Order: sequence, then structure tokens, then C-alpha cells
Amino acid sequence: MWLYKGEPLEEIPEKAYGYVYLITNNATGRKYIGKKLFWFKRTKTVKGKKKRQTVESDWREYWSSSDELKEDVAKLGEEKFTREILHICGNKGMCNYLEAKEQMVREVLETDNYYNSQIQCRVHRTHVKK
Repeated sequence: MWLYKGEPLEEIPEKAYGYVYLITNNATGRKYIGKKLFWFKRTKTVKGKKKRQTVESDWREYWSSSDELKEDVAKLGEEKFTREILHICGNKGMCNYLEAKEQMVREVLETDNYYNSQIQCRVHRTHVKK
């Protein structure tokens, strides 16, 4: 279960595209900052014509892209971890920006307190400018 503002998030909020999250290993205190999109586009062929569809992602069951974190979840059990949504974003660019911002502010690469081993980000000013 994902928590948002202390409450379980069961449905995708209106106009939400993705989210930035924090997963905490409650046994060790080690954490992971990442992002996940609620939606993805796929191409489906219908009667010989390609059609793009927007489909809900696997966000409900998602446990990050970190192999080390996923190994700990498998070893210790999901109940030993807390999954919190820090930011709900209206577009992919804002997800990228807020993920990188959280990672840098928390200095995730400068300590062993985080599972994060790399930071990747590509954000254009128009993604965040209001």
C-alpha cells in the first residue's frame, strides 16, 4: 500500500501523471527516493492499424528500480517497509525534477543510508516553470 499524506492511496488522483516516493526499510532505516508514472503509452494493432493507448501502470505493486531494495523486500517481506508518496505530479517533467530535487536535497549519493546508487535527470525549464 502507498501512503499519501498519511492516508492510503487507492485511486489515481484526478489529473495526476505520476509521483515521487520514499520507501523506508523499517528494520534498518535505509531509504530510497524514486519516481513512478501512473500511466504509460503502448501501441496496439487493431485490424492492421496501429493505435496508441494510455494504460494504467503497475504503480500499486511497484517496489522501485533498485535491485538491492527489491532483494531486501523479498528477503524481509513487504510488511517491513513503508511506501510513501512525497509528491503527486501532473506531468513527467515535474516528476523528473522533483525526484532529482529530493535526491539532491537528501544527499542520497553521499551516504549509505539510501539504496540510491545513481541519479538520472533530464528536465526542461518548461516542465517546471509556472
